[in-house]
Amino acid sequence: MFSSDLVEAARSSKSWPFQEAQRLHKRYPHGKPGGEPVLFETGYGPSGLPHIGTFQEVLRTSLVRRAYEIVGSRDGKPAPTRLVAFSDDMDGLRKVPDNLPNQEMLRRNLGKPLSRIPDPFGEHKSFAHHNNAMLRDFLDRFGFDYEFVAASDRYNDGAFDDQLRNVLTHYDAIMDVMLPTLREERRQTYSPVLPISPESGIVLQVPVEVIDPADGTIRFEDAGRTVEQSVFGGQAKLQWKVDWAMRWLALGVDYEMYGKDLTDSGVQSGKIARVLGGRKPEGLIYELFLDANGEKISKSKGNGLTIEEWLRYGSDDSLGFYIFPNPKSAKQLHAGVIPRAVDDYWQFRERICEQDIDKQLGNPSWNLLRVNDAAPTQPPAGAGDALPVTYALLLNLVGVLGAEATADQVWSYLGNYIADARPEAHPDLDVLVAKALAYNRDFVAPTLNKRAPDPNEAAALRELDAQLDAVDPTTTAEDLQTMVYEIGKQERFGFESLRDWFRALYETLLGSAQGPRMGSFIALYGVANTRALIAEALAR
Repeated sequence: MFSSDLVEAARSSKSWPFQEAQRLHKRYPHGKPGGEPVLFETGYGPSGLPHIGTFQEVLRTSLVRRAYEIVGSRDGKPAPTRLVAFSDDMDGLRKVPDNLPNQEMLRRNLGKPLSRIPDPFGEHKSFAHHNNAMLRDFLDRFGFDYEFVAASDRYNDGAFDDQLRNVLTHYDAIMDVMLPTLREERRQTYSPVLPISPESGIVLQVPVEVIDPADGTIRFEDAGRTVEQSVFGGQAKLQWKVDWAMRWLALGVDYEMYGKDLTDSGVQSGKIARVLGGRKPEGLIYELFLDANGEKISKSKGNGLTIEEWLRYGSDDSLGFYIFPNPKSAKQLHAGVIPRAVDDYWQFRERICEQDIDKQLGNPSWNLLRVNDAAPTQPPAGAGDALPVTYALLLNLVGVLGAEATADQVWSYLGNYIADARPEAHPDLDVLVAKALAYNRDFVAPTLNKRAPDPNEAAALRELDAQLDAVDPTTTAEDLQTMVYEIGKQERFGFESLRDWFRALYETLLGSAQGPRMGSFIALYGVANTRALIAEALAR
């Protein structure tokens, strides 16, 4: 049950998932007719391996779904919803992605439906089945509540037959929508229906004549001969924009977001949906992810971060956090964004319980904690939790320990900083220890370069060493930070600003241009070990 305060805040919230939900609520102010669940859909083209761009659509759609359950609630009960993850695995393979094995086999099967091409990895029934399984495995790992639907199943088992008849019945009207959008050459071969050759198994791009809409019979030319064939039973599929509109009607889709690159497709599919007697779902057009060079991420190129790479270096929650804000703005995906995403997620999560309800609805961590919560509470379970050590500080510790550091070593140092420093007592931190070791090994250690201090810096380091020699073992991180701060302020060391002093510490002791609060680092690494770092720097 949702409180009246929560529902009222949700219906006026400026947080983007709730604004999307508010538009759906205007569409169905009294719920969907017959009490049916509002249906959310996400689409997947399994011609390439799933990537973060695929995942983000399911996450963002799920966020809107959960928001709508509050916005559309009646008497405090969540509005009924469903989420379908749809795979267009009847699509023909148009090109062979560079990052797949068995390239020659795939080339021999160009043009065939993805669900009828052997799996190049040799693990599943088909290429599409392999990629569909990867998508489901990943979505399951994140606990999404969804129903997987494959186009091949619906075409083959007759579930789309009624809408295929609808398309054939309105064939000319659909052509009137599509032909003005095509180049002259494309108009000569365009057909809303793509028959599958009975000889080659290829999805054909040929003109089609409708013989009988009721029994689905069409006529077309295939390899020099005239063929009459039914569109039912998986013997044809629809052209992309027509297929999308047909699917909206066949499944009863009420909400689907899509990327900026599909803006025109969305417009034309909306027109076709009207021709077929339906209407376009509500939805959001989001910006695309970019790689480190600012180029669009491509499944076939395999550029940008993969799902597996992000999760090797960052937590599950950090991926969701990075995806959450500003869906209409492009984001670059590269390893350098991971550490901050981890720490920012936890900072927002820690603040939830301090915020009023309206502020909570705009808090990314609040939304992410609710996205898979079958029995939502307010605030959601886990709100207010905090990490005892930031990921950035953990990376600095691991960086000093070196590329060969182990988790046991890291935990031994964590005992200087937190009580009950055991993996079992801090499971979230334990996850990050393993990821910090991997991140350090692959990105930090190869770039570390500890330089020698200049004379003024060396003098300041000797002063820091002398003061550390005299500190009480119980000195807090905050007091240690004050000590470092006061040394940098002394005119005799000649720092133009405290930033120069801290940069000197980072570059001479840690080997990087940026670093942590030094008081926290000293408390974590230990006074004696920090003094050893200073001695090492002074000896260069």
